[in-house]
Amino acid sequence: MGTITNLRNQATKRPSMAKGPVFIIGQAELLVPQAASPEAANALLKLLEEPPGQARFILTSSEPGMLLPTIKSRTVPLHVPALSREMVYTFLKEHFSVDERTGKWAAQLSQGSPGRAMAFLPDEGELGPLEDLRRRAFDIVVGATTQNRGPGYRLAASFPSTRARQLVDLFTFVEVWLRDLAVATAGADKLIINYDALTRLKKHANEAGIPPSRVPSAFPAVERARELARGNVNPQLVVSGLVRDLRQVLLDSSIPTAEGSSR
Repeated sequence: MGTITNLRNQATKRPSMAKGPVFIIGQAELLVPQAASPEAANALLKLLEEPPGQARFILTSSEPGMLLPTIKSRTVPLHVPALSREMVYTFLKEHFSVDERTGKWAAQLSQGSPGRAMAFLPDEGELGPLEDLRRRAFDIVVGATTQNRGPGYRLAASFPSTRARQLVDLFTFVEVWLRDLAVATAGADKLIINYDALTRLKKHANEAGIPPSRVPSAFPAVERARELARGNVNPQLVVSGLVRDLRQVLLDSSIPTAEGSSR
């Protein structure tokens, strides 16, 4: 409730060089009312419905379908399309000291978002935060689809036992890897997002014997894991369950594919 009160107080202040303040609220799909603080949820909805003065609120979301109906009814939707890889690369080249190879690599992985591209760039010799997540997501997919069960569960045990909500972005990368896995096995190489891992993807898919028709059935498992992470369930249990579910869907021939037939 204190955060909403502070936001309202800030919204009533008039800036010196504009008609009114503008507030950007990212990941608006995570604005889920908590049972312990219904007053805060109601205060936020009231603030969106009747902004004080000339204040304006911009809510961003990569998953607009998950926005609360009460938020949708108080906002005007605006789709912002992704930028081209060339535009993202030009942005990186103009604002960061990146070589051509690194810049084009980050632009390809960004999916049209300059902000994402920036988060892939290395920082003082360390992996960019999104590149670290991307690699961990790849390890989850590989660990879940190898015949040896050990690596996948050891990977799950390597996660901390708290802060599950940090897994939400990780699972988005898992979905991208699964998509690329299906695309690679189908031979549509030009559609690969993780193009730098094309050879590894094909090799792993062939070794694991995963047909592309089974991959779509894996996405509900990722969504279940994401919901558990949002509920702050132990990350080790969430990842372990995801590894198990992906293994069952992708490797167990007794489970029907998305087309309704068994492998």
